[in-house]
Amino acid sequence: MKIIILKEKLQEGLDIISRIPGKNMTLPILANILLGSEKNFLALAATDLEVGVKCWFFAKIETPGTVTVPSAILSNVINFLPETSITLIGRNQDLIIEAKNFKTDIKGLPINDFPIIPDIKKEISITIPASSFCQALSQVYEIAVPSSSRPEISGIYLFLTDNLIKMVATDSFRLAEKTLFLKKNLGLKENYSFILPQKTTKEIINIFGEKNGGGNKDSELKIFLDPNQILIESLMSEIPHPKIHLVSRLIEGEYPNYQEIIPQKYDTQIILNRNEFFNQIKLASLFCGKISEIKLKIDPKKATVEISSQNPELGQHCSSLTGQIKGKPKEISFNYRFLLDGLLKIKSSEVALEVAERNGEAGPGVLKPIGDQTYIYVLMPLQST
Repeated sequence: MKIIILKEKLQEGLDIISRIPGKNMTLPILANILLGSEKNFLALAATDLEVGVKCWFFAKIETPGTVTVPSAILSNVINFLPETSITLIGRNQDLIIEAKNFKTDIKGLPINDFPIIPDIKKEISITIPASSFCQALSQVYEIAVPSSSRPEISGIYLFLTDNLIKMVATDSFRLAEKTLFLKKNLGLKENYSFILPQKTTKEIINIFGEKNGGGNKDSELKIFLDPNQILIESLMSEIPHPKIHLVSRLIEGEYPNYQEIIPQKYDTQIILNRNEFFNQIKLASLFCGKISEIKLKIDPKKATVEISSQNPELGQHCSSLTGQIKGKPKEISFNYRFLLDGLLKIKSSEVALEVAERNGEAGPGVLKPIGDQTYIYVLMPLQST
């Protein structure tokens, strides 16, 4: 194998896929990247058996071939090379890297040991804007947590109709739902849903998100679906050829009927300046105890919300905010971390917190951005101490 490619192109490819490989004592090959020639392209591939990523870059192919070498050492070597053309030479299992005043020999492994990144049937496909899709996922995916007893809540639930995509994540203590309305219909014959692993979702955001170099504001993603796997593809801007493929398994099982958790009406609603609310919660958190409790005392007559916390070892804190308040007076406690997480995902200048009663006690709180009906964040209250 002998391939000549610009350092910046090889660096771009390594930045895309280098998060996938990792140490694996039973399968050392999973720490490797596969480099090979495909027509006029250098193809890079990496997998951890759950997520597989492949990308292509224009290169001068003098001799076709394939090698597989450790991702970490390859990335570190390329980082130190000058901004010039690089020659990649495969010799037996080794990769020789040559550039101006540089020559490095990296030991590889047999290419037959590298796992095959599966292909999927392309019967069901949709095309969506990359930037808005990744931004929507970023508002929900961090809430999901690994669960061996309930693997379905370990991932992000996506529900697709012809003109919108709903994205949902929960850890049983809180829940976020984001609705992405589409300018172009998806062309689906019927509604479709699946559960995307959290790690896969994170890689989608990292690779295809506008801020992370995987696409631009106007780029689109092609998504192919089958019952067990998903393939996400972006195309090169110059020619209709894939630039990046991401293949992942899907989580089996039925997602809980999460809509039962979301209150359909409220007894108390407060509308506050989002930044002021966030800062006062953060200040109160300095005096929280072991269960991270902050208390909200809502007074509609005075149009104030009192925010308090206490810690026997540190002291106590109390502050208040004025805002638009309607409904019943209420005292309710939340985990401050969950409350801050929800406020961080909201970008509007004002935020609404709605609380409903259930069985005579305070029920879930619902955070909503004012002026944006596409996002809701539900969090369960703490039993006040």
